[in-house]
Order: sequence, then structure tokens, then C-alpha cells
Amino acid sequence: MDIAQAKRKENIAEYILYLWQLEDLLRALQLSPEAIYSQLVAPRDVPQQRKEEILAWYLDMASLLRKEGKEQSGHLDHTLHLIGDLHNLHLHLMQAPVGEHYRHTFARLAPELPKLRALLHDDGISDTEICFRALYAAMLYRIRGDGKGSAAIADTVELISPVVGELAAIYGKAERGELDLFEGM
Repeated sequence: MDIAQAKRKENIAEYILYLWQLEDLLRALQLSPEAIYSQLVAPRDVPQQRKEEILAWYLDMASLLRKEGKEQSGHLDHTLHLIGDLHNLHLHLMQAPVGEHYRHTFARLAPELPKLRALLHDDGISDTEICFRALYAAMLYRIRGDGKGSAAIADTVELISPVVGELAAIYGKAERGELDLFEGM
């Protein structure tokens, strides 16, 4: 909960990836309140009232997974909407004067997107979601110690990270009012 809140304020991309990881963790615990409490809440050195707040937050996420029919796989609509917002920003930056640097960064990745799409077996999602899925897959490969899978997308991840990082930074600046996305239009 605290980590998610901090990541949401600091970096939208890290927040999305963190929530995806948490979805998988909650699934691994079979969305069981008892398992969630014993594994994720009880070990924390915080007052009992805080533990109850943390447990309630995890249980809300588990409830959303159930409500959205994503007990086994998939990502919460909340994160997919955020990716949609980031993709809309991406589309804007591809046209707007404020996006000049972003366009150069993205241009290095663009030729790799068809290969990524083929690896992820999904033609119906945005370029931005493709990037997030590839980053998450790379993270899972690293966690599992799967060198073969990680090697398959390692070069592309080196191209994705700067694009997603810059997109997230621009999103944060715009959200905080530090950047006018329509300047020069």
C-alpha cells in the first residue's frame, strides 16, 4: 500500500508494474485473506491498526481481481486505463512540438515493435501496452532465473526502458502542472 502510493506519485510506469506484480502475488496466495495476512501483513513491524489498513487494501485488490474475473490471469482495469492514458500521451507526443525528444527516443524502438508483438502473440493492443508487457515479462524472467526467455527480449528492453521512462516522466510533469503539453501548438 505505502509502496504503491509512493510509486504512483513518483513514477506511473513503476506503479503499473508494481501493481501487476502484486496481482500475481495475490493470485499465488490464491486470494486467500488468511494467506495474504500471514505472508504480506503479519511480518510487518507496524501497529495493529496499520496492519488492518494494509490488509484491507490487499483485500480490496483481491476483490477487484474477482469482480473483474481475473483470478487466474489478466490485469486490473485500473492499470489498463492508466496504460491507455499513457498511450494517448504517446500519440500526442508523436505530433506535438513538446514531444520532439520523445519522438527521437521512440524512433529507436519503433522497428522492434513488430518483433515484440509476435513474441507476445497479441495484435490487438497498443504499442504502449506492448512495451509494458515486454518489461513485465523481462522482470518475470529475471525473477525466475530464466536466461533463455530473458535473452530473447533483452536487447529490446534496452530500447523500451528509455521510451517508457521518458513517457512516465512527461506524464508526471504534466500531472503536476510542470509541463504544458500544448505549448507551441
